[in-house]
Amino acid sequence: MDVAVFDTKVYDREHLLGAIHDDRLHWRFHDFRLSLETAQAAQRCEAICIFVNDRCDREVLDRLRHQGVRIIALRCAGFNNVDLNAAKDFGIAVVRVPAYSPHAVAEHTVGLLLAVNRKLHRAYNRVREQNFALHGLVGFDIAGKTVGIVGTGRIGKVTAQILRGFDAKVIAFDEYPDRDWAERSGVEYVDKDSLFRQSDILSLHVPLTDTTYHLLDATSLGWTKPGVTIVNTSRGKLIDTSALIQFLKSGHIGSVALDVYEEEEGVFFEDLSGKILQDDELALLLTFPNVLMTAHQAFLTREALSEIARVTSENLLAFGNKIAFLPGTQLV
Repeated sequence: MDVAVFDTKVYDREHLLGAIHDDRLHWRFHDFRLSLETAQAAQRCEAICIFVNDRCDREVLDRLRHQGVRIIALRCAGFNNVDLNAAKDFGIAVVRVPAYSPHAVAEHTVGLLLAVNRKLHRAYNRVREQNFALHGLVGFDIAGKTVGIVGTGRIGKVTAQILRGFDAKVIAFDEYPDRDWAERSGVEYVDKDSLFRQSDILSLHVPLTDTTYHLLDATSLGWTKPGVTIVNTSRGKLIDTSALIQFLKSGHIGSVALDVYEEEEGVFFEDLSGKILQDDELALLLTFPNVLMTAHQAFLTREALSEIARVTSENLLAFGNKIAFLPGTQLV
């Protein structure tokens, strides 16, 4: 099976090549993203493999099916960039990696929280310049604070359990609450509005859907506690960036830690250090001393990359063998 792999980096290639030694998979690696203009690279490929910022709408899918593509393998959990209805109409299977390493993302979430709270990014830069003063670096104890977890899937649960270890009070909201887990873990489910109003720290762990788009907007941000710390390692479009900036400028938000951004396509995963950043809102966010950003790297551990490569490879082989997919991987 020939597989066109889009938007690949060195670590993607290393792990996919090393995941399963099976000569039935012939990888064609491309460093550019999938779009209408680049879809031609999948010519004569039965499968494509894509990531979070590849474009896979109806127009692209129509071109892919005429080129012979029969399956799309996402090497990630999210699938909001794929038009599933169009894929179904065109008879193209879509598979994903539903759970590669919840610990990788959860641990990065807590790392971001600690860094932005204790100003570790600012302290690091100061010490590098031999400035050992401590003014402006005051943080707060996480112990005793109320942490609101939005979404208690695998990642949200692990994040909640880690923060319970900090002796924080953890509350959660989920459309489908797991009350047995919550009771065992010392977590209390509340409604969404109450969570926003009560949380000293707010952490987002839901997929991007029609109902979660701009989950945090001008209205819901207005419900949050003054001085709230917000962490997002899920999807950028969960937060209305314009509203976030206004609440940062007003001083209502205490700090923000982001591993994702609303308009990250074409920016994240790229080295733009020698260029002028064209996104004015992103450029402004980077000027705030109480905003810490990483470039969608929460998944980036050896364990997670290995699992992503393994499940992706096994999904493709299962399709080729016409056997059942791994549990939870098949979308269409």
